[in-house]
Amino acid sequence: MKINCEKEIIKIIKEDEWMMEILKVAKALKLPDWWICAGFVRSKIWDTIHGFENRTPIPDIDVIYFDCTTVEESIEKSLEKQLIDWMPNIPWSVKNQARMHVINNLPSYTSSVDGIANFPETATALGVKLDEENNVLLSAPHGINDVTKLVIKPTPRFETTKELVTIYEDRILKKNWSSIWPMISINNARSD
Repeated sequence: MKINCEKEIIKIIKEDEWMMEILKVAKALKLPDWWICAGFVRSKIWDTIHGFENRTPIPDIDVIYFDCTTVEESIEKSLEKQLIDWMPNIPWSVKNQARMHVINNLPSYTSSVDGIANFPETATALGVKLDEENNVLLSAPHGINDVTKLVIKPTPRFETTKELVTIYEDRILKKNWSSIWPMISINNARSD
């Protein structure tokens, strides 16, 4: 199946009861500027395009939020525990984007969407959440063209230095996405 626009991505997520339940549980935390991102969204798109009948397992459900008033990792662990109490069979991961820039030695993020924009790959730089009426909202700071065309390439930030190029390249090797989704193509990063 082809996916051509953001409305089609939102539709396949809305029709997925498991994804909607996870979104509703994450929304119940009432976190500021929250999103579920990365593989949660990308894998659904790639599974759909590949025509997979069964969901590809993902290592974690990445819940992100932005709160610059409390950046202790212990708060994130407490939120993960709360989610596990509500849905124990889900591999929850909660990260405050107000502190995550330090992982890759980047400038401070200004929001969760800014954090998503600074993920290593454009096809992973995606997030979804529910609004007040439980409508699915999609954030795609680099657009959806790469993910829907099955192209993996670095976000602009991850082509700026040799160190960031290495992070991108190491992730590509470690993730080995082409062994799961054989139609994808992988672009190398280029640093100046």
